[in-house]
Amino acid sequence: MEVAAGIAAVLSTHWGTAVSVADLRRLTGGASRQIWSFDVVRDDGTLSGYVLRRDPPGHGDAPRMRAEAACLRAARDAGVPVPGVVVAADTAPGLDAPFLVMERVPGESIPRKIQRDEALSGARARLADELGGILARIHAVPVSEVAMLGNDDALHVVQGLYRSFSEPRPVVEIALRWLNAHRPPTSGKALVHGDFRLGNLLIGTDGTAGVLDWELAHIGDPVEDLGWLCVRAWRFGGDAPVAGVGTRDELLDGYERVARWRPDPKGLHWWEVFGTLRWLVLGRFQAQKHIAGTEPSAEFAAIGRRVCESEWDLLQIMGLVDDVVLPPEPVPARELHGDLHGLPGAADLLGAVIEEIGHGIAPSVTDAGAAYRLKICTSLLQIARREQRVGPGQRAAHSGRLARVDCRDEEELALRLRNGGLDVSDSDVHSAVIGAVVERLRVANPRHLDSLRT
Repeated sequence: MEVAAGIAAVLSTHWGTAVSVADLRRLTGGASRQIWSFDVVRDDGTLSGYVLRRDPPGHGDAPRMRAEAACLRAARDAGVPVPGVVVAADTAPGLDAPFLVMERVPGESIPRKIQRDEALSGARARLADELGGILARIHAVPVSEVAMLGNDDALHVVQGLYRSFSEPRPVVEIALRWLNAHRPPTSGKALVHGDFRLGNLLIGTDGTAGVLDWELAHIGDPVEDLGWLCVRAWRFGGDAPVAGVGTRDELLDGYERVARWRPDPKGLHWWEVFGTLRWLVLGRFQAQKHIAGTEPSAEFAAIGRRVCESEWDLLQIMGLVDDVVLPPEPVPARELHGDLHGLPGAADLLGAVIEEIGHGIAPSVTDAGAAYRLKICTSLLQIARREQRVGPGQRAAHSGRLARVDCRDEEELALRLRNGGLDVSDSDVHSAVIGAVVERLRVANPRHLDSLRT
């Protein structure tokens, strides 16, 4: 394999002795970067495990990869549990993109296993506190050691990225107004991991074994990392507010013990709201790669359709859905007779394919990567089927709500919220905003409406 040969050549040169690569496997996840696990075989037959992180060929960002390697090295020096970096380079024959090779650290990264595996129950009980302490160590890294990182205002960056889509969204406009009105004093400047959450952490029976995926690291307010860890998306269905396993007080206790200062809960709440908005915008950014055709991807397409989950989370965390009455469920369209194309209709065809994949094909798939991609495709088919069945009724109800606030579409509603021409405290405006998000969720992920904010 070309990648295996490229890795072997790089490591042989780096160590000054010939090695070969065995058991090279591409891991699932890593929406923006490729992740490969492999064993190095030395002359004496001994094996040791490593991981390759590589930009997709043709979409490389060499300065960003070099910065990630610098963060890993600086964090390791500060006592943060991270894999050791072996080598990082802008490119090499067979790899053809910026990459880094690091030690493979044992541990569980799948969020639901971390939350449920009995073997991890001891680590799980103290995890929120422990993660607070790890974040304090990250934030203690001297900024001078990672001076190549960006130092831009986080809210301005997210707002600029959002507006680059030229797709005004009412919930985002409401959130931006709230964030600007309630912004807390800064807690200083520090190395911010930028994506500190389950999925980017390796957890073992003794606790956190590795902090991974530093590609979004930057210089900013340290409380940003704590707020991101509390975002509902990163609870992965768990009830507890910190990674689905702990409380905010436990997180702050662990942080205070190491940092010798305790973030203000109000500031943490602000950064949790910000983090929820940030994930919404980043999700839309990832979807844009698919929409624009620069990186066609079923996973990016699925992320785009689930942006409405973050819209709902924002409304919840800002207190705008307390005691709200949800719009009535739309009546599904029934395919009682054939049209030009006959029966079964499109929704029934999609249902048949979903059933065949779920019960006929998926159980026989043993490759983890293929199973993961199959799961994404099944989810997209389910979304398309739900839209086929209830979309017409939803669109009619949506038009009616917009008409009551004299708006042609959601873009006009968003722009009038931005310039102050409308206010979400108006009951009809509130209904139009809430109704649109609820209708999207009923198609994209109806279960997201079931759980309440904690």
